[in-house]
Amino acid sequence: MIGSLSIGEISFLAALILAGGVVTGLLAGLFGIGGGGIIVPVLYEIFRVLDVPEEVRMQLCVGTSIAIIVPTNVRSYMVHRRYGAVLMDVVRAWAVPAVAGVAVGSLIAGLAPGQVLTIAFIVVTAILGSKMLFGRDDLRIANELPARAAMAGWGFVVGLAASMMGISGGSVSNMILTLYGRKIHNAVATSAAVGVPITVAGVIGYMLAGLPQQALMPPLSAGFVSLIGFALMAPVATLVAPYGARFAHALPKRRLEIAFGCFLLAVSLRFLASLIW
Repeated sequence: MIGSLSIGEISFLAALILAGGVVTGLLAGLFGIGGGGIIVPVLYEIFRVLDVPEEVRMQLCVGTSIAIIVPTNVRSYMVHRRYGAVLMDVVRAWAVPAVAGVAVGSLIAGLAPGQVLTIAFIVVTAILGSKMLFGRDDLRIANELPARAAMAGWGFVVGLAASMMGISGGSVSNMILTLYGRKIHNAVATSAAVGVPITVAGVIGYMLAGLPQQALMPPLSAGFVSLIGFALMAPVATLVAPYGARFAHALPKRRLEIAFGCFLLAVSLRFLASLIW
């Protein structure tokens, strides 16, 4: 026994984290997303079993998720860049506003109750899941990207959503870019690139935001980031990410989009239930 957990329980939790790392890496490469939709629910159940206080549990999940995504996103971006698919004008337009959105999201995480992040997670996952299930590839709001000010606003939205949900922002930026007529492969590659500054800023922000509540965190945590969760899941996700990126340039993804859309809606309902009961 270690604490209140048996060796078997600890082994099961470790296996769950590692399995989540595999799925995270594949999703990061395939969709240009960091896999927070997978990581956050897995970590939430793990931290619940470990009796992490509810008032900081969701913040710890989100902060740890962003940390896990950093190396995954970097490696995914490097593979996509070799294909020449990254829209660098979008990266330049979004990078600074996205980091500003991350800063605001981190501040909210440090000051607001955990239910705020849970609600944000529910709303974003429901929107993204519905888009994957019911959205048409030819759905457009315009054929050209908007003007500079509007682009900055979209960048801020991507960073804010990423920071409050524990993702790299790829799911949100993919949706925005495809609605403006950008090809899906360009959207995926660009999302991976924009996710690099978002996740780096997010880790720093969540570490700092969690310091005042450090006493409530489990051992080996830095603010709202669990170093144990990062150490177990990040290497596996990073190793697998290039395979997903290669698939993105070779395979149709509609079936996987449907499966992932169903998963996101199920996760959204699970967190909604946690708020009600």
